[in-house]
Amino acid sequence: MRYYKEAKAKELSQNTRIFAAVREIIERVGKHGDIAVADYNVKFGGAPAASFRVPQSELERAYEEISPELRGAIERAAANIRKFAELQRDSLWPLGEVEVEEGVFLGHSVIPVDSCCCYVPGGNHPLFSTALMLVIPAKAAGVPRVCAAVPPMRGSVLPHPATLAALKAAGADEVYAVGGAQAIAAFACGTETIAPVAMIVGPGNKYVTEAKRQVYGKVGIDFIAGPSEVLVIADDSASPTVAAADILAQSEHDCDAAGILVTTSERLARETEAEVTRQLANLDTAETAAKSWEENGRIIIADSLSEAADIANEIAPEHLEVNVKEPFELMGLLRNYGSLFIGEGSAEVFGDYVAGTNHTLPTMGAARYTGGLSVINFLKVCTFQHITPQGAAKLAPDAETMAAAEGLTAHAKAAAARIRKI
Repeated sequence: MRYYKEAKAKELSQNTRIFAAVREIIERVGKHGDIAVADYNVKFGGAPAASFRVPQSELERAYEEISPELRGAIERAAANIRKFAELQRDSLWPLGEVEVEEGVFLGHSVIPVDSCCCYVPGGNHPLFSTALMLVIPAKAAGVPRVCAAVPPMRGSVLPHPATLAALKAAGADEVYAVGGAQAIAAFACGTETIAPVAMIVGPGNKYVTEAKRQVYGKVGIDFIAGPSEVLVIADDSASPTVAAADILAQSEHDCDAAGILVTTSERLARETEAEVTRQLANLDTAETAAKSWEENGRIIIADSLSEAADIANEIAPEHLEVNVKEPFELMGLLRNYGSLFIGEGSAEVFGDYVAGTNHTLPTMGAARYTGGLSVINFLKVCTFQHITPQGAAKLAPDAETMAAAEGLTAHAKAAAARIRKI
């Protein structure tokens, strides 16, 4: 317990420092604009630049210069992501005028936000797949201005070429070589060369996450994202090699990532643990993955698949894999997850890259109340009403009565004005 208290105190102290540092960045960017953004860009590894905006020619050059294999993979992924985003968009229909009672017509319109910034991380790895996952749904939603913010490579004025190529394939309208909390501040507050947006989406480090938290309200955000997570539910029929590979695929993200196995088979538990150790020996990212597995990895033995489902619902993981003999029989018991991978062939990594569902997903238990990013995040469902004089005559007496009971006299008079002089 003593260690736990010390760890929690350390975490709170770190959070306090991050909060203060981010607040200072946002205030400086709000006050000094481009000068502050440029200073932070250089401070955190970029080179001095005359402009943050990445010319379209650089996107096109990067697209042509990446390998044909990578270009083909990006295009295939983009096509699947776009197709699924359009299917989701078309499932959310506008509701035309519907008469709910005589003279009272109600409906809703589905309207894209005016603008958004898609934050694409570029720290330890060039996560160009995230560029596809953020920009394509925004474009499918019909957002008129879709921007992307990407940290420049260390010592450079430009982001990684693969990320620029992905942004070209995704159709971003504006791309800026700006990263970190300063990018979030710039797109929330606006600078001399960066116009503010209505919404900011995308994952990032602790400083980016805290910046999104602090600017929320001034702009919309998707959600507060934390370290990556996978939970694998497995029975005796599952492959320990596959389970270990999927656990390590999450563990290599960073040292805070979590790989969890919940199984009804003690044999599978032992063999998966041994497989993790074996696969780590041949993994380029073993240092990070091993630390993540040691500090955050778990193997839980459940008495039944029903109990395994209860455990998954309690944890509410970002990614939930169901690697059991009859996976569809378990689906009705599962409620809390960012994205569900049904059957052993449904690798979480396919969702990360090419299947077409979005990999920007809720973490840290947020799947209890929200799903992942989708085209729907960029769409507003806005209601409207059209009430005829006959409808107003029917509604006014009840509205007047309710307003008066709440003590809102002007409300009551506004209702009464529709049927008599006040």
